[in-house]
Amino acid sequence: MDNRLIMYMHAGSGNHGCEAIVNSVCHMIKEKVLLVSYRGEEDASYSLKGLCDILSERSFNGHKLAHVLYYIYRRLTGDGESFIRYRYQDVFKGERASLAVSIGGDNYCYESMLNDLRLANSAFNQKGTKTVLLGCSIEPKLLENKQIVEDLAGYHTIIARESITYRALKKVFTERGKKGPALLCYPDPAFTLQGKEAPLPEGFAAGNTVGINVSPMVQDKETQEGITLENYQELIQYVIDHTDMQVALIPHVVWEQNDDRRPVHELYGIFKETGRVVEIGDGTCEELKGMIARCRLFVGARTHATIAAYSSLVPTLVVGYSVKARGIAQDLFGTWERYVIPVQNLERPEDLTEGFKWLFSHEEEIRTHLQEVMPDYKNKALLTGKEVDRLWEEFSRR
Repeated sequence: MDNRLIMYMHAGSGNHGCEAIVNSVCHMIKEKVLLVSYRGEEDASYSLKGLCDILSERSFNGHKLAHVLYYIYRRLTGDGESFIRYRYQDVFKGERASLAVSIGGDNYCYESMLNDLRLANSAFNQKGTKTVLLGCSIEPKLLENKQIVEDLAGYHTIIARESITYRALKKVFTERGKKGPALLCYPDPAFTLQGKEAPLPEGFAAGNTVGINVSPMVQDKETQEGITLENYQELIQYVIDHTDMQVALIPHVVWEQNDDRRPVHELYGIFKETGRVVEIGDGTCEELKGMIARCRLFVGARTHATIAAYSSLVPTLVVGYSVKARGIAQDLFGTWERYVIPVQNLERPEDLTEGFKWLFSHEEEIRTHLQEVMPDYKNKALLTGKEVDRLWEEFSRR
């Protein structure tokens, strides 16, 4: 394969946060990217078509003999990276790629992804390719794991998307004197995503609608069964009873095994007869951002749904579950308290409503603050693209 700028560890555009990161970075950089995707056909049906060249990962599904042979080979040789080379097809054949960018997000927060992340980083390093971990959030506690730290040390550059992760990485690699990657801290690239204004559905009042996003992922993190949807139901009822605002239920991930449309549709079924609640369908990350941007307030669980709101100057309350929500809010507001409610802290049905009341009462103050800080914040996010361009220019000449 010819020397290409590679992006990898992309799970597919049905997660519109993943789509938004790739979309934003592709708009930032000069070189056309070869995107190695777990769901290439899915990507081609959303906004990435034409933005980058898409290579679908090869799967062992339906190729039982290949799976068995690779498993035996790995057991005999200890060559764990062989699975990655199989999945990534021609990427490792012929001339080496000069630079490979791992789409970070919160991939390192998921136990199921850690081995693939390590093997892919190692496979590129063995080929002589420099690797970058871009736009990442990592729980500081994970950095107590020596294997994770050794893996992270293999990247040439790590760009954290919020300061909690950055400080934790700096503590490991700088203060402890460990040899490691260049460390940078720039906001998530998706803060620069351009929204598209699709026609609004009936019942969506532009500028006077509360956008609401809920996900199965936060439901999985709840400490009391059913408490998350109880909180959302109580919140919607409060908006109906005490304000003149409409409610728009907006999904942001539509994978079969992790589909926001399931809890969204459940909530819609409860309130559809009121005429105050509208259920939004699927769209590209750009279209969903255009929808979120026309909300007055936003309450969201998916990180990139809330990034779409923040960057559109919409006062936002986050139902969070990890460092990414706290870190982003901390960098924007100087504190995450009041702006993030950890789903693990939901104990009473009214907890989310009380958080919303505070947001509602401070609406103008928050909007003014976002207006003041967002231009500089977006400019800092653009530095991610400049860094990738710089590294590509440096390493592709060697």
